Amino acid sequence: MSEPVRLSRRVAELAACSRADAEAYIEGGWVRVDGKVVESPQHMVAGETVELDPEAVLEQPEPATIVFHKPVGIDAISGRTEAVGLVTPDTRWAEDPSGVRLLQRHFVRLTPLVPLDRDASGLMVLTQDGRVWRRLTEDADQIEHEYVVEVAGEIAPYGLHRLNNGGLRYQGRELAPCKVSWQNEIRLRFAIKAVRPGQLQDMCAQVGLDVVAIRRLRVGKIPLTKMPVGQWRYVPVSARF
Repeated sequence: MSEPVRLSRRVAELAACSRADAEAYIEGGWVRVDGKVVESPQHMVAGETVELDPEAVLEQPEPATIVFHKPVGIDAISGRTEAVGLVTPDTRWAEDPSGVRLLQRHFVRLTPLVPLDRDASGLMVLTQDGRVWRRLTEDADQIEHEYVVEVAGEIAPYGLHRLNNGGLRYQGRELAPCKVSWQNEIRLRFAIKAVRPGQLQDMCAQVGLDVVAIRRLRVGKIPLTKMPVGQWRYVPVSARF
């Protein structure tokens, strides 16, 4: 049996390339050891079969941004059951149209953004990309979110007008106008900026309605689409919120 060596050295010999290029191939998920993708250049190999994908390209992997369909009862940012724990290779949406290659490194240091109530479901965003982090934190109040809110009860006179035109208050601040319409007899559709946890429930209560369920459909320009609950997809690097 040959002496163990770093995978990067074996790939450099196999591909007749520099050690730096070998590391780039490995980190890009292009190298298999006994049929399994290994992304660590420091991985030690001896007699294992090492293969470089014939379609391998030399490029640094882009940081991942992921859209997840959060179920009810799961914490978006922090808590007992955090959503990031449900984002695994096995829960990727089979119909993900992004074309992004799945890498194990995409599940390391994923930061959840844009809060969503524990009792709500729908779109949430997790990212490794500092550009996305800055956009969704520093510009958060300028980004429109879209929700469907299922309600019960009878809306107060001029209630829809009040929801749309501002003047309601939440946590001591006057709320700006937003766009609210009936989707059907029991569901309101909100397009709203600078929404805070618990705000939609409070707004509905101020016009005589009880909230039964909330689902977020969109953050900025990124929609939830028909992705099932508990699954996720990549957001291409070229996409903008």
